[in-house]
Amino acid sequence: MLTITEELRAKIVAHARADHPDEACGMIAGPAGSDRPERFIPMTNAARSPTFYEYDSMEQFQLDREMRERDEDPVVIYHSHTATEAYPSRTDITLAAEPGAHYVLVSTRDPEKEEFRSFRIADGEVAEEEVRVIPGGAAE
Repeated sequence: MLTITEELRAKIVAHARADHPDEACGMIAGPAGSDRPERFIPMTNAARSPTFYEYDSMEQFQLDREMRERDEDPVVIYHSHTATEAYPSRTDITLAAEPGAHYVLVSTRDPEKEEFRSFRIADGEVAEEEVRVIPGGAAE
């Protein structure tokens, strides 16, 4: 189960809506070895595409170094789907490289409806998990 603060959930949704019609992407880091999403990190979709996302390589390099220095792991990896449901595509499944992370998808296909779902993806297998939203803010 993904346990996430209301503020962090809202930041993911806001980022997804702000980048629409392109896919938004980013992650939430937490203390290494934990399952606590704490630090919201929106990334640039270098692909600038409504159907695909790709982290900017320089941002990714800097983030990897920063996370090592802060002793953090990617707890949540998120992106949006702009025209389809919030469910991992074949490409998402193939590219999922963090078996311990929660993969959050937000669909922005309907501006009146919020689709926010979380999955575990490991060895090509997708398992949807419950999302528990708790009161509170984000650590910065």
